Amino acid sequence: MISVMVVDDHPMWRRAVVRDLEEAGFEVVAEAGSGDEALRRAEATRPDVVVLDLQIPGVPGVEVIRRLAETHPETRILILSASGEQADVLAAVKAGATGYLVKSASAEEFLDAVRRTADGDAVFTPGLAGLVLGEFRRLSSSSSPSNNEPDTPRLTERETEVLRLVAKGLSYKAIAERLVLSHRTVQNHVQNTLRKLQLHNRVELVRYAMQRGLDDG
Repeated sequence: MISVMVVDDHPMWRRAVVRDLEEAGFEVVAEAGSGDEALRRAEATRPDVVVLDLQIPGVPGVEVIRRLAETHPETRILILSASGEQADVLAAVKAGATGYLVKSASAEEFLDAVRRTADGDAVFTPGLAGLVLGEFRRLSSSSSPSNNEPDTPRLTERETEVLRLVAKGLSYKAIAERLVLSHRTVQNHVQNTLRKLQLHNRVELVRYAMQRGLDDG
């Protein structure tokens, strides 16, 4: 069972989200109405997924993401926000959010996003994924790795192949279908690559790949 914490300062909305999750079979281990409360409860419950609204009182939403990404990199963070503004989306992803969904998404889209987020997929409201990948490409072109950089860990041919497809924005399901692998095998390749490269999440992995031109071709 996937454990989830829901963070939103609007009680009625938060309860509706919790109800949808519980009816779909998720285990809601905590709720929070502020950034401070979210950090305390995440520390106590260690959820698989945090569903987080960016506009919360106390510790700002982006700072909550950053702290959770640093202290609990195994916890996935899915933003559920009323805002689809470019600045908000990019700030959240750069801080370590796994995905970003606007609150106009249907219940079915939301529940699917939580499942995929728990699996490690980067899930975005349609249109936002391209925005994020475009920004990563811009950043990568201006910060390509130095020639003096130490030798990078050796990846297997299959790990490199999966990494290329991750960098192109494909979901784990799409990668599995493309390479005729199981979803679990794709996840294992990604986890092994993260470990070898000493990276924490898919966002960092995509940027690493783009810096090395692995999203081309």
